[in-house]
Amino acid sequence: MKKNVGKTDKIIRIVIAIILVALYFTNVVNGTLGIIFLVAAGVSVATALINFCGLYTILGINTCKIKN
Repeated sequence: MKKNVGKTDKIIRIVIAIILVALYFTNVVNGTLGIIFLVAAGVSVATALINFCGLYTILGINTCKIKN
């Protein structure tokens, strides 16, 4: 897998994941929507940690800086 998630993108993904988890645990969202938020947060953190997003590959997006 070629890295396609850059540093800024990683930070944004982690911040979004924190917000989604906080919304769930403060009972702003619950039930099915809460579970969807937790799954989305998990996927967001996972893609940030492995520096690879499958959807980016399909769409041809690459936010990772090219090394010389």
